[in-house]
Amino acid sequence: MRETRGLQAVLFDMDGLLVDSERLWLEVETETMAWLGGTWGPEQQEALVGGSLDRAVELMLRMTGSAAAPAEVGRRMVDGMVERLSSCVPMMPGAKELLAEVRAAGVPAALVSSSHRALLEPALDAIGREHFTLSVAGDEVSRTKPDPEPYLTAAARLGAEPGRCVVLEDSPNGVAAAEAAGCVTVAVPCLLPVPPAPGRTVVESLRDVDLRWLAELVAPAR
Repeated sequence: MRETRGLQAVLFDMDGLLVDSERLWLEVETETMAWLGGTWGPEQQEALVGGSLDRAVELMLRMTGSAAAPAEVGRRMVDGMVERLSSCVPMMPGAKELLAEVRAAGVPAALVSSSHRALLEPALDAIGREHFTLSVAGDEVSRTKPDPEPYLTAAARLGAEPGRCVVLEDSPNGVAAAEAAGCVTVAVPCLLPVPPAPGRTVVESLRDVDLRWLAELVAPAR
């Protein structure tokens, strides 16, 4: 399509961007903290939005002083999320429509998440694997968001220039990773605010996004 020819790929975050999974994470984190002997709430969850599982485990153990093995804590969290994602993956408003439009246009797309592969698999089944050329999980890179490695990895595997890829993200960590990778970045804030900045576009919902508009964001760099 002529109107998308400058756009080489669209890179999607998962949690809070395509799927409304942050409330599921809150349930799992609360259960895990209760098992550790502590309490958990939205304030603690917000500190971890867009971060890694290892970071969450580290915070929980530090808060509780528990002697539990980090691997066991992480396993409990992953198992809890796999159970929930296998039975219910609520999509964010506008996500299905945008994914379908990108696919219909033949523009390569990638799912790039800080979540582990074990969590991406049930989510991919629910979202639709056909929408993505590839996916990159948090446990498949040496440095996860806010480091640019996940997005640089996705762009390289797609054979795309980062500057001609548009990243859609919901968290400050994710936005930082996309911008550090040199990608065109669109923020769709979920739990945490993402302020406007030079070269960054902020919208309220994926309902405000379509493929032609994404391509126009890339056009000035062509």
